[in-house]
Order: sequence, then structure tokens, then C-alpha cells
Amino acid sequence: MKAICIHEFGGPEVLRYEDVAIPEPGPGEVRIKIEAAGVNYVDTYHRTGSYKGELPITLGMEGAGTVDALGAGVTSVRHGDQVAYAMTRGSYAEYAVVPESNLARVPRDISAREAAAVILQGMTAHFLATSTFVLHRNHVALIHAAAGGVGGLLVQMAKRRGARVIATCSTEEKAARVRRLGADEVILYSQVDFETEAKRLTDGIGVHVVYDGVGQATFMKSLNCLRRRGMMVLFGAASGPVPPLDPQVLNTKGSLFLTRPTLSDYVATRERLQRRAGDVFAWMSSGELEVPIDRTFPLAEAAEAHRYIEGRKTLGKLLLTP
Repeated sequence: MKAICIHEFGGPEVLRYEDVAIPEPGPGEVRIKIEAAGVNYVDTYHRTGSYKGELPITLGMEGAGTVDALGAGVTSVRHGDQVAYAMTRGSYAEYAVVPESNLARVPRDISAREAAAVILQGMTAHFLATSTFVLHRNHVALIHAAAGGVGGLLVQMAKRRGARVIATCSTEEKAARVRRLGADEVILYSQVDFETEAKRLTDGIGVHVVYDGVGQATFMKSLNCLRRRGMMVLFGAASGPVPPLDPQVLNTKGSLFLTRPTLSDYVATRERLQRRAGDVFAWMSSGELEVPIDRTFPLAEAAEAHRYIEGRKTLGKLLLTP
């Protein structure tokens, strides 16, 4: 089969489209014939070595397709079922082996492309809005990179829960999309200082929560946007890692809370994974959740997809198709 592998860490040029053996499922595992794989910023961390792994590596943390083979003891899915998964590396390929516990059944009215576009980022937005900080009516949330994959879904979920959303993005085109998704106010950080604007929009009080997947470029200013006892939710580092922080800073800025959550801890059981994925798919089926797909690249063009996502050009999800 064909797969995208890396044999050294580096830029997009290290992504190699090559022949590898078709994997065989072991006990409790399922082989999936991949129809679409999601491209996420975390994939660039694996490619560069920011997140260490043992080489060679087949990239990709989410995918969707049909069940092709079952390992011993698998009972929850059958050959031919349409499924999606996240948090198992290796989706940049024609086939992938995935633990049964990581699989979510995909409703018939949702395509494999749509499922691959939402399974990782949708469950991420779900736990951010419903568990890390439990949004309710009258909460004010600042969402960075709101035109991106997680950002756009998080805007919709925050509005679904009744929160007021202040979103940031870089261009008028992205701002128009974010407003259409429901954001109450949009700050073009390329034109104005987002900290100043966030304070103005909240009459100097600040927001209840900041959702920050950008990291280094926004982190300290984001802390300044919080009201007393507000929460900083740092869930990514697209601009680079945040430098070490003296916890005393949280005290001086208003007894703030800081968390660095990750999806695996919020879907630690199959029941929780099924609940989060089930909610996301149900909202898609009912039309309550829009999952825009920006571009779809052939698997062989994975390097170009990485250049695209690192260039901050995305207006929705990027996919690879074998």
C-alpha cells in the first residue's frame, strides 16, 4: 500500500510517498481502509520532531473509512462498517490499524470525508466547550484562530451553549466566515491589538475564558484579556511553544486558572469517546453544526498540505485522500 512516511525530522520536504506493507490487526484491533485522513497542526509537530517519535513514522492522527479486517476479540464493529477515529497515528495511508476502543461509528447520512473532517477537531471543540470550561449563557469567551478547524467548530458550540463569542482572525475573508458561524464580535488581530479590543468589548472587565491554540504569539496578551478568576485554556502552539511561566503571574493578574488539556484525557473511556463523537455527528445530521472542508489533497501531495496549513491559509478542514 501507499503511505506518507518520514525517515528524518524536518520540513515538508521530508514527507515521502512510498510503498509499505499492509498492516495486520492484532487482538482488539481493526484494519480500516482509509477513505479520507484529516490534516491537523499536530501532524507538523510530529514531522519536525517537536513531539518526539521513533522513526520511521507514518503521519496522521485521524481518519475515516470502512472496516476491512478484524483482530481477535473485536465485537463492536463488522466488516464493511463505516467508522472514524482519532488519536492513533498512521492515517496518511491507504490502510491503518486502529484499536477498537478508538473507533466511532459514522451515521449513514455522514460521508467518510465529513467524518474525517470532524472527528478529532470536533471532539476537541466538544470537550473545550463542555468540560474544560463549562460554557453557559452569559459567559464571554475569546476564541483565537476562529477561522481554523477547531476554532470554527468551537465558535458554533460556544454559541449553541449560549455564550457570547469574541473571535480573532487575520483577514476580512476569515472574519466574514467567523461571523457567519455565529461569532458576536470579530477582532482582526492583523489590524488592531486584540488585547485592547477585548477589553473595550467587555467594558474593561475581561472575558471568562480564552481558548488559545496559537501559543507563543498570543499567550501573555491572552492572560491580560481575562477577568478575575478567568481561565486560560491553552490547547495548542501553532506559533511556537509558550516559555516557562512563573505561577505568581496568575496571582498578580487576578487569581487566574491555567490549563493545558489534551483530547486523550477527555475520551479516556470508550463511553466518553462515543458520547462526544455521537453529539458531534448528531449536530451535523440535524444541521446544527457546519463542518467546512477547505481543501482536499491527494495523499501523494501531503507535503503541499503541510505547507498550506503552516502558511495559516486555512478556512476550514484539510483532508488527504488515497
